[in-house]
Amino acid sequence: MSEFVSSPVLGERFQRVEHRSGLTILLCPMEGYSTAYAMFSAKVGSIDTTFKTQREEDFVEVPPGIAHFLEHKMFECEDGDAFAKYAKTGANANAFTSFDRTAYLFSCTGNFRESIEILLDFVSRPYFTPETVQKEQGIIGQEIRMYDDDPGWRSLFNLLQTLYRENPVRLDIAGTTESIAEITSDLLYRCYHTFYSLGNMVLTVAGNFRPEDVLEAADKILQPGEKVEIQWRKAEEPQEVAGHYVEQSLPVSTPLFQIGFKGEAGDSLENMKRQLADEVLMEILCGESSPLYRRLYDSGLINSSFGSEVLAGRDYLCCMFGGESRDPQKVYDEICREIRRMAAEGIDPEAFRWCRKAAYGRYIGIFSRVDSVASMMMQAHFSGMDNMYEILDWVKELTLPGLEARLRKDLDPEYGALSVIKPA
Repeated sequence: MSEFVSSPVLGERFQRVEHRSGLTILLCPMEGYSTAYAMFSAKVGSIDTTFKTQREEDFVEVPPGIAHFLEHKMFECEDGDAFAKYAKTGANANAFTSFDRTAYLFSCTGNFRESIEILLDFVSRPYFTPETVQKEQGIIGQEIRMYDDDPGWRSLFNLLQTLYRENPVRLDIAGTTESIAEITSDLLYRCYHTFYSLGNMVLTVAGNFRPEDVLEAADKILQPGEKVEIQWRKAEEPQEVAGHYVEQSLPVSTPLFQIGFKGEAGDSLENMKRQLADEVLMEILCGESSPLYRRLYDSGLINSSFGSEVLAGRDYLCCMFGGESRDPQKVYDEICREIRRMAAEGIDPEAFRWCRKAAYGRYIGIFSRVDSVASMMMQAHFSGMDNMYEILDWVKELTLPGLEARLRKDLDPEYGALSVIKPA
């Protein structure tokens, strides 16, 4: 089955193909671009440690970090290394594991057909042995120790461990040296055959390519398999935070901080809408044009490193601010004070209109970059969106009362926490 989805606003469209193998393929050729960007993604990440399929009666629990471990191992093929194959085509290849996604990707300006075949081939042909798993445990163990010494990384995960009591979003994406020591080749195959079933994946391609090259490569390489129905165990996470303050000493010249507010999480689609609304809300609260930002900056409490982010996925949502400061507690107190003032007095209508307009422009810009288009197609698909262009309508439909409601639900100081990395 194949259909086209269009955007009257942008004058663009993408093609959705339900391939005979069970894989959904999303194709967005973009005229005037020299680069093609492809992502082959699975709906699995670091939070997926407890699950079951129709083959199991009880939930299976796997060691934290196994999704990231699997990502590392996928590039090793029985007939060589996928990176070595990409070196011959000139493509730039990479991969990442997030809380709820794993993606394998490449960009190229030539030899697209050869590169897409490499991508489909190595992701669909796992190769794990006890020897190679043991070797990888040493490599990832070094990576984990590097993350343990990374101030920015520690600031983030210290915050998540302070906000969340039970949700696995509080666990490091790479796991721990103890958890990865439990990983075996059999466990990797089990997770692969669960989460890398083609019905749990999506292939997204944007930029300068021919759709027929993608479809012919899929016909050549991908074979239909058993449909795997995955059930995740939902964490029994209370609204209350585990704590309000955490600190750690590391070799930094200026204290680093992360401020987080534990929000109201919904399903994947609802969370995507809430994330968008919260991004506009945080821009109003403490964006560079806000009175609060100017006060904090002019007083020397923040610098250009200051920024904000909404972390949202299955069963979690938190709004975060971070950067450097000589007095992180003061920054936290000032943000909480401004939240309480806005909750009591309401959001300035002019600031709302300006920030909504700016957000609309940012999302328009997303659709002008091949990497962000491929990523947006993936994100929309896994969130349950049939039309990624609807996100522009979501921005236009934001209302002032709706944003004030989100302020009370997602930026409540009662459910906030401060994480600080102090100079050692």
